[in-house]
Amino acid sequence: MPLQDERRLREWERRGSVPLSLASLVFLVTYAVRVLAHELPRDMRALLLLTCVTWAFFVADYLLRVAVAPHRWSYVRRRWLDLVVVIMPLLRPLRILQNYSTVQSRRERPRLTLEARVMSYAGLTTLLLGFAASLQVYAIERQAPGASIRTYGDAVWWACSAVTTTGYGDVVPVTAKGRLIGAGVMFLGVVLIGAVVASFASWLTQSFRRPEERRDGRRPPGDG
Repeated sequence: MPLQDERRLREWERRGSVPLSLASLVFLVTYAVRVLAHELPRDMRALLLLTCVTWAFFVADYLLRVAVAPHRWSYVRRRWLDLVVVIMPLLRPLRILQNYSTVQSRRERPRLTLEARVMSYAGLTTLLLGFAASLQVYAIERQAPGASIRTYGDAVWWACSAVTTTGYGDVVPVTAKGRLIGAGVMFLGVVLIGAVVASFASWLTQSFRRPEERRDGRRPPGDG
């Protein structure tokens, strides 16, 4: 029954949102420790196992959601980002923002205005994206021949310039994987910064509305 399967899928996603969010943080923290610690002591080698178990949890969740979905291939096409996140687990923490957005949308009156929510989501997404990208590029580039990204500080500086699309060029990836990550970061950076700028402009427009329009609840012409 498609309707029953749809209800089961929603229930599973609702119940799994918090555990998956916590697992996302665990994955990011364990991966960061493994990258930054270089040589792990014996008592910390369990971090590798914890990282693998967490990733297996993500895979199992995705496969179960596909199995429960009433129209599986349609679900895979519509939720293609979920598959990308399973393949690239470092992007998984970004689902925390999606879960928060879902909770806010269920409220009759969200605590934040639409513009403020968009700016906060985009800002947090940018921070997580930059942190994840700096970790992965540092892990790939630090021992590459002719690499300019030798320390994690270099990776953070590169991530800041890539996300903001500044591109100073003093530190750049030299490997194919590093450059591919850089291209993705720059593309997402343009999207996220564009969302912040557009939301801020909309907030300014609302702030400068005439007082009588705010009292009456009317919108100025052309405000949609």
